[in-house]
Amino acid sequence: MLTPEQFFGFLTAAILITLSPGPDNMMVLGVGIAKGRTRGIAFGLGCALGCLNHTLLAVIGVSALIAASPTAFTALKIAGGLYLIWMGIGALRSRGGAQAAGVVPDESARQLFFKGLLANAINPKVVLFFLSFLPQFVVASRGDANWQIAWLGLIFTVQAAVLFGLLGYFSGAIGQWLNRTPRAGMWLDRTAGAIFVGLGLRLIVAR
Repeated sequence: MLTPEQFFGFLTAAILITLSPGPDNMMVLGVGIAKGRTRGIAFGLGCALGCLNHTLLAVIGVSALIAASPTAFTALKIAGGLYLIWMGIGALRSRGGAQAAGVVPDESARQLFFKGLLANAINPKVVLFFLSFLPQFVVASRGDANWQIAWLGLIFTVQAAVLFGLLGYFSGAIGQWLNRTPRAGMWLDRTAGAIFVGLGLRLIVAR
């Protein structure tokens, strides 16, 4: 199990990262704006549940690298840290705004759910993000790292499902607000960018 410090620290970072304007939540906004609340919620839930695949890969990948080669694990640690820093710099340079693209095909809520699930589950960038993000909140003294990563991934998935579901429900109003108030989106990006850079540096220098 996780400590309260682990849980709330991770949950805070996860919420800020999920809320920052990015490909997934912009797609949820786009679907909701173009296709309505029900389909926006369905697509958002699909994107969120795709995180379970990345959690599994993080558990298997990190544990396998630790067992096979400390050198390979160090290389992954450095690559993951640089990737987080690169994402953070991109977020820091963003100007905010929704700029959500509509969905042209007339797809059902079921089809959009599986489309969101697949789009997230096979995204290699999200795989690398989970491999570099989740292990940073593992406390070695608490025991099995794999179980901690699994719990963290489940927490990330649940909060993403709630937030993406709300994005889908309020998509029209949120999209208009972000486009009308780009500074709000910009500061969400700035906050998430600072978190990414900080976590990336922490990951690189951690022993």
